[in-house]
Amino acid sequence: MRITRIEPVTKTKYRVSVDEQFAFVVYKGELSRFHLKEECELTEDTYAKIKEVLLKRAKLRAMHLLNDMARTESQLRDKLKLGGYPSEITEAAIAYVKLFGYINDDAYIRNFIDSRKDKKSRREIYAILRQKGVDMNRAEEIMEEMYEEHSDQEAIRELLRKKHWDFACTDPKEKQKIYGYLVRKGFRYEDIRQVIQVCDWNA
Repeated sequence: MRITRIEPVTKTKYRVSVDEQFAFVVYKGELSRFHLKEECELTEDTYAKIKEVLLKRAKLRAMHLLNDMARTESQLRDKLKLGGYPSEITEAAIAYVKLFGYINDDAYIRNFIDSRKDKKSRREIYAILRQKGVDMNRAEEIMEEMYEEHSDQEAIRELLRKKHWDFACTDPKEKQKIYGYLVRKGFRYEDIRQVIQVCDWNA
């Protein structure tokens, strides 16, 4: 293996390419420690020692990221890759935190749904979870389980309460605006109709 390029990422970090391919990011002092120079040979022994350093660093970085806020496995993977960790190091660090239960997508999905089901529609929650990179089959299963005793109608009622809509003084035009707002939030028309119908009776 030959080091073909070393370029600065910051004042203290350097991106190293081996055989024309990105290999890893190291600190300035580690360039000297491991005798890394362009067009020099990178031995298997030296590379193994570098990977040991990177893995230790990636584990600590993963722990810090998870202490900072709850993350899905996909989000953690993206963060580590952005930090310049090679794929094999990234996967090893993720396996480490999973082994100790520091990352659990099922628990993340449950907490996410539970904290939002009174404010957002199932469709809206589903769309956000998709963006977070979770297993959508598991998300669907957990959502079905958690919505057994909860309907979108409860979330609609909560939104209407927060908006302070007074149906005794709401004209048809305003009511249509309310329907439109709730539809855009991802609620089904039938659920909206039933909630507003009850509100009309109680107005």
